[in-house]
Amino acid sequence: MITTVRSNRKSVSIGRDLPTAIIGERINPTGRKVMQAALLEGDFDMVRQDAIAQVAAGAAVLDVNAGIPGIDEADLLMRLVQEIGGVVDVPLCIDTADPEALKAALASYDGKALVNSVSGEEKSMRTILPLVGEHGAAVIALCMDDAGIPDTPEKRMAVAAKIIKFAAQYGIEKEDVVVDPLVLSMGADSNAGRMALETTRLISEELGVNMTMGASNISFGLPDRKGINAAFIAMAIHAGVTCPITNPLIAEITASILAADLAMGRDQYAMRWIKSFRKRNSAG
Repeated sequence: MITTVRSNRKSVSIGRDLPTAIIGERINPTGRKVMQAALLEGDFDMVRQDAIAQVAAGAAVLDVNAGIPGIDEADLLMRLVQEIGGVVDVPLCIDTADPEALKAALASYDGKALVNSVSGEEKSMRTILPLVGEHGAAVIALCMDDAGIPDTPEKRMAVAAKIIKFAAQYGIEKEDVVVDPLVLSMGADSNAGRMALETTRLISEELGVNMTMGASNISFGLPDRKGINAAFIAMAIHAGVTCPITNPLIAEITASILAADLAMGRDQYAMRWIKSFRKRNSAG
């Protein structure tokens, strides 16, 4: 099953037999006070630099979030889409919980965006999915509903199946629903990693859809996050994740993804691994 997203200059295909498509997570002011301050002043230099750096490091898609308290999110999100599109050619993942901001961003986006995200909550599905269908976008489906986050892989899969079925009512094909099994911190729950991996494997096998996840959530609150994230993301790719949301600027992460692709038979003659190795060494 292939999910395709595109900008006005570039198309990206996501699938189980294709190299892992990294969704770069850096353009998000949440927890980044310097970026927040710059955006509040109308300064987009940091955003442009982050966009260029992430694509250079291997990001195939860029997540774009404009969530700053008290700001006109719809206006800022449209500006971000324009500014990023001016410096890189990759497709964008529109990341907002504000339906009006989403509507504005999708209306101004020249291409097929990925929307982050819809949940199995009734209000979320009835608000977000019509917009996704209207603009011919793809969407990330979170495995949670009005009852909260399910406590078994089977229950999470049931939520995913519900969203896929509901999405079809708005003309959204199954391949345009990318499922997020939900990754919680192992610092708070030692079974969080196993739960995410088992849910990913089950949904991949039973529903066949492409899978994403906020991979860095797994290490929140723990020391040596790079080591944990690198190991976990390789395991997640083996379980079925095809387009993780992560930080490609962390060398350990990108190396882990490339190594996982190599081990999964997605890197013919190890050419991508060798090219990356040469690039890392020439930079050093």
